[in-house]
Amino acid sequence: MPEWFKDNDVIKMVKDIDNSVVLGTGAIDSPVLGVIAPVTLSGGVKTLILIDKIPDKIFNASNCGDNCAKWLLKIGNRKDITINLRHIMDFGESEFEIMVLNTGVIVHNMGELLSIAGRYV
Repeated sequence: MPEWFKDNDVIKMVKDIDNSVVLGTGAIDSPVLGVIAPVTLSGGVKTLILIDKIPDKIFNASNCGDNCAKWLLKIGNRKDITINLRHIMDFGESEFEIMVLNTGVIVHNMGELLSIAGRYV
């Protein structure tokens, strides 16, 4: 949706993940590709935007690299989200709260996440 590209968090995600600048609702300035349409953004940033803007759906965050982890945590701190993740994403050394739906266990750091999620991915 074009109006999503007026949102400060979306603008920051595009800058952080793709190193690109939102020029307007239909144009992104990419240092690699020049001026592009939003559909040309990376799969990671597009997935983050969908997770943020449509939180009642489950998206495959396996399209996201580790550079998206802090954004998943930030979005999850603001709203309840559920994602599908088929790899161990590095959420960093800080404490966090993630529920692994396969077990219902809530983990608070990478050590706890590895011990549970490692069984499933």
